Amino acid sequence: MSLTLYYHPLSSYCWKALIAFYESEAPFRPHIVDLGDEAAAAAFKEIWPMGRFPVLRDEKRNHLVPESSIIIEYLAQHYPGGSGLVPADADLARQTRFHDRFFDNYVMTPVQKVVFDRIRPAGRKDTHGVEEARALLDTALSMVDAAMEKRTWAMGDAFTMADCAAAPSLYYAEKVAPFAGKHESAARYLDRLKARPSFARVLKEAEPYAHFFPEE
Repeated sequence: MSLTLYYHPLSSYCWKALIAFYESEAPFRPHIVDLGDEAAAAAFKEIWPMGRFPVLRDEKRNHLVPESSIIIEYLAQHYPGGSGLVPADADLARQTRFHDRFFDNYVMTPVQKVVFDRIRPAGRKDTHGVEEARALLDTALSMVDAAMEKRTWAMGDAFTMADCAAAPSLYYAEKVAPFAGKHESAARYLDRLKARPSFARVLKEAEPYAHFFPEE
């Protein structure tokens, strides 16, 4: 098997890459990385010194591909299967990439700020930073809500890379800032994402690790 994906089952960006794999049906070898294991972390940093996942290794093409968005682009180019996660039309592709970055930067980034603050030791909490993150997240969710009022998926009728990014972002956003009562269109979109077979599979595979998520 040519492709190996280094990942962790709770990582939002790994979920994003996994959704793309399951959509494309590209065969791959999953390799879970436990950064809490010093030996495993050191071995992973030999592969990718930044020590962040997901990372894709393609033995056949002799390529190392880090970062979830780039991994999806790589799959779309070299292992597309039956999916069209990145549209062939240049303008649609650019718009898809924008929505992908929107969910990563304006939904997932503030969500991570809230989550990581929960595991900070006492006396080192960043209350102001969390307040700013929550405000940014609420603005982003308002924009998602408006955009999804008349859409099935982020780009309309077709499931794309943007939806791969939206699924984990909105899933974890609902955990740190429940929005179903305030942003109903966004909440219905999240329901559709959770019902999508690719994301449902990711969630099922993550269940044994769910207790590690830091609740408030």
